[in-house]
Amino acid sequence: MSKDKYIVSPLGKTWILDIDGTIVKHNGYKLDGKDTFLIGAKEFLLNIPETDKIVFITSRTEECREQTERFFTENGITYHAIVYGVPYGERILVNDKKPSGLKMSIAVNTTRDIFMNAEFEVNEKL
Repeated sequence: MSKDKYIVSPLGKTWILDIDGTIVKHNGYKLDGKDTFLIGAKEFLLNIPETDKIVFITSRTEECREQTERFFTENGITYHAIVYGVPYGERILVNDKKPSGLKMSIAVNTTRDIFMNAEFEVNEKL
């Protein structure tokens, strides 16, 4: 299966990622008593440049904070924020375009419990 390809600029990025069903098994922390990365997700996260920012969003409640953050720490995943208690509905990202025309937002929708089938290629001219 070919991957969806996204052309991005060389600028630093902000990665906004849902947790359950996107990077870990959906509700695995409830069903299995622990989180489990989806195939390819941990490697992807570990390869995000240190200059980028990672923000996780989740419908998990604040009661899950310690378990969730321990999982990321134990797996060497650096992140800058986790927003808990987000609604179950759509997540809508709104951003402007640079005067050059560079679109400053990308949305990737994945199949639940399958890590994104996408690759990001840097175009140094953007």
